[in-house]
Formats: sequence, C-alpha cells, structure tokens
Amino acid sequence: METQQLEPPKIKPSKNGKATRQQPRRGRVRSTLSTIGLWFDNTTKNYSEDEIADQYSVDVVRLIPYLGLHLMCFWVFYVGWSGIAVGVAAVMYAVHMFAITGFYHRYFSHRTFKTSRFMQFILALVGSSCVQRGPIWWASRHRHHHRHSDEESDVHSPIRHGFYWSHMGWITSKGAFTFDKKSVPDLMKFPELVFLDRYDNLVPVLEGVAMFFLGVFLQSLGFNTTGFQMLIWGFFISIICSSHATYTINSLMHLWGRKRYKSKDESRNSLLLALLTFGEGWHNNHHYYPGAARQGFYWWEIDLTYYGLWCMSKLGLIWDLNPVPRKVRESHHLADAA
Repeated sequence: METQQLEPPKIKPSKNGKATRQQPRRGRVRSTLSTIGLWFDNTTKNYSEDEIADQYSVDVVRLIPYLGLHLMCFWVFYVGWSGIAVGVAAVMYAVHMFAITGFYHRYFSHRTFKTSRFMQFILALVGSSCVQRGPIWWASRHRHHHRHSDEESDVHSPIRHGFYWSHMGWITSKGAFTFDKKSVPDLMKFPELVFLDRYDNLVPVLEGVAMFFLGVFLQSLGFNTTGFQMLIWGFFISIICSSHATYTINSLMHLWGRKRYKSKDESRNSLLLALLTFGEGWHNNHHYYPGAARQGFYWWEIDLTYYGLWCMSKLGLIWDLNPVPRKVRESHHLADAA
C-alpha cells in the first residue's frame, strides 16, 4: 500500500539571498481570513483545546466588530443630538433590556414560563438584536454560571477574576465564544434557534440599517434628526448602554449590595441596579430560587421585566409564569440580619 508523501513548504529566496518558508505566512493569512469569517458565521473556525483552556487568550481580529460598537458612540460628537433621537435611544434601551432579561434570561436560560414555538422564535429574534450573541449561547453560558457561581470556572466572577474581567473581559476570550451543547438540549433541537446562534450578527445589522432609514424617514417628515444621528443614538448608544447595564449584574452584584438569603455564592440585591436592569438587581433572590419568573420577591421590589411578562401573559402570548413559592420567599435563611 503506497503512502502519500507530503511536500515540504516551498522555499523562496528573499532579497538578501536567504531562503524563507512561505507556508507559515499563508497559514497566518488563512487563519486571519477564517477569523474574519466569524464576524458573519460562527462555524468558519474552531479554536484549539489549548486556546479554549486559556481563559485569558484573546482573539483581537474577532473582536473588531465589538470594539467598533464602542468606538462608533464617539461619532455622536459629529452627528449631535436631538430630542427625537434621544427618545428613540431610550425606547430601544428599554426594548433591549426587556429582551435580554425577559427572553434570554428568564425564558431561554431558566424556562420560567411557556410559550408557542412561533412566539419562541420571535423572542429569540428580538433578543438577538441586543448584540449579546445568540439565545443558545447565552443560555448555555448562563446555566454554567449558576452551576459554578463564584467558583474558579465561573469566568465572570469578580471574586475569582476581578472587576474588569467579570464585567466584560471574559467576553473577549477565545473560550467565551464556545458553549456546552449538552447543557442546552432543549434549545438545540430547534433549527431556527441554531440559525440565529450561527449568524448572530445578522439581526443587529438589520436593526442598524432600520435605524438609519428611520432617521431618514423622520427627517422627511420635518423632525430635527438625520439617518446617521438616529443610527448612532438608536442603535450604537442604546446597545452599549443596555449591554454594560447587563454586565453590571456579573461584575457588581457579587460585590455590592445586601444578601437576604444564604447562598453558595456572593450574589446580592440592589434596588439601584434593579431599576437600571428592569429587575435583575434582585440577584441574591434569583440565585436563591432561579426558577421564578419574578426576581423581585416582594411587592416593593420593583421588577419591570416581570410586569412586562405578566402583561404578555394576559394577552395570551406566554403562559404559566412560575411563581415564587411562599415558603421560599419567607424562608428564614437570612444572610444579613443587620
């Protein structure tokens, strides 16, 4: 049986007369192009086991769109502001925050209510607009967080990895782009969700285009705005604000606030962050009993996301919102009696 002989890398003389190998250069170019392909399709490249194991290994090329989101906000100094643009940005902040907290978190990650397959796709579609990757990836990473909260493998634990890494640094690591498919078998069986996960930048791009043309349309009606102004405020600024508000639950809510219930981690409650994140600031409540659709366990704990979900249930769009059992809410496993 013949064995195929591999050809050695081609040798090309350089200007100084020394021979240089071409294969490594071609390999680097190919690797860079495949990484750029990840901006559009998450299956164009897989990281090695060593790269994934090193949680501080960063792929700068892949992060260019993410960095661009932040840099585009500085364009506000060129496009200026208007009441209509700021108003649309505020509305989109609310839409993005509700989509992340109500859909990605309370539905896809914890299944705290039920809905139809069609509405599930709509929830995923709206959630995908928030530029926090696809619903399957988000749910898998969050379920891992609950299993290993504040342990060494919890990549966004400020107790283990410091404030910056828990806030946004972990998102930039090569390992963060992967997820455990075995942790989300309930979601992997839906091809439409797999599609949104694979092309997770598609919906945000379409939203950005829509924002631009919304500005053009409003300007044609006589409003004091432009397409680019609406793009910056309605898309980029609203996305960055809602994203970093979400990140504070990882970075601040394990350091700052009060613990009502004893838990294996340092999760805490904060009214301020609950207002900012539509109810996610009741983080200690949530970690104590993550199966409830409501994270504000008491009536005075404002939970805007739950109010929105309740309204959706009254419209028949969703149903069977998991309540907080009275014995759970009133349990005396208090962590801070002061």
